[in-house]
Amino acid sequence: MTLRLLASGWHFLCKISWARVWCQIHLHRSKMFISLDGIDGCGKSTQVERLAGRLRQAGHDVFTCRDPGSTGLGEAVRGILLNRHDLEICRMSEMLLFMAARAQMVQELILPALNSGKIVVTDRFLLSTIVYQGYAGKITVDLIEQVGAVATAQVLPDLNFVLDLPLEMARNRMSHREVDRMERMGTDYHEQVRQGFLTHAKTDPQRFVVIDVSLPTDTVADQICEIVKAKIS
Repeated sequence: MTLRLLASGWHFLCKISWARVWCQIHLHRSKMFISLDGIDGCGKSTQVERLAGRLRQAGHDVFTCRDPGSTGLGEAVRGILLNRHDLEICRMSEMLLFMAARAQMVQELILPALNSGKIVVTDRFLLSTIVYQGYAGKITVDLIEQVGAVATAQVLPDLNFVLDLPLEMARNRMSHREVDRMERMGTDYHEQVRQGFLTHAKTDPQRFVVIDVSLPTDTVADQICEIVKAKIS
């Protein structure tokens, strides 16, 4: 009887150990960093929520954040960059403020989440600074990438969606709400932003995926989810 109990206990412990090993392997395989970028009004926040929800339904541990924001410092910087219409902020200062908020988010939130095996989905990341302050703001893209490498500790998205939408459609989507400081920039600036996203996406087709978001929201969500699913598997 004693030997049977010992054997049964050992078998139970082995099952637990193998389950833990399987979970660790599963989490390691699921770990991924995903960013959704695009012009203002393209529906990033909606698609971040849709993607995170579907991944959670599939059993993945998901962490979402927004850039700038999500940390105490990030939200304070976000308030300055987007809501302080009374401040004169040059493009270089904009770039460095975005990088400061991003550095804090990487160290405080993103790295710990990735290290614990979570899938991180962020509303904007480094690509947005490259485009808004680089392609449209005329700061050298190489310089932004160099500063970005320091700010992000070279932690970059495994998959970076560029949500593309004609400017007029994006403006119509934003017509019901008050626009922020960056959104108030002129039409020419925002058209350069859109073209900047499309141009930069061509530099690394394996990482940057352009999605036509003029399609219905559910269709866009389906496309994004299928691409992520294929990447995870």
